[in-house]
Amino acid sequence: MAGYMDGYGVADAKREKTRKRIFIALGVLLVSGLALYFTFRNYREEKQVALFLEHLRNKQYAQAYRLWGCTESTPCRDYRFERFLEDWGEKSPHKQPGQAKIVKTRSCSGGIIQTLNFGKDAAEVLLFVNRNDLAIGFAPWPSCDPRIPVPSITMK
Repeated sequence: MAGYMDGYGVADAKREKTRKRIFIALGVLLVSGLALYFTFRNYREEKQVALFLEHLRNKQYAQAYRLWGCTESTPCRDYRFERFLEDWGEKSPHKQPGQAKIVKTRSCSGGIIQTLNFGKDAAEVLLFVNRNDLAIGFAPWPSCDPRIPVPSITMK
């Protein structure tokens, strides 16, 4: 009768250890999945703005204009190519796209709003990238939902 109680509780301890490992693995997978989602959820839209700035750097204004969903043969009704060159061409305040820095990215349901800073002499530019067709345009509002006011910071 010497080994009768030796195995008592071993199966329960093994089962508990397996459960613990499964819960830890699920937790790690959940945290990793959320981190990957929040890191790459705007990847395509951010790459579209980077491509736009690259076209501007290389002075490929027609290709940059196409990213707005417009072409020279079928220009956008309210944003003709001549106006695009006034805003982004060599005589514009944004003539040095190499100095452009992305200051902030806001993720909205229909796309993203990226705030670009072109240096201390030029004003910041808010660009909106549509998630459906990746068309770029000026953001009509500074935040995703215009009903939500943008907090202002006052320094005293």
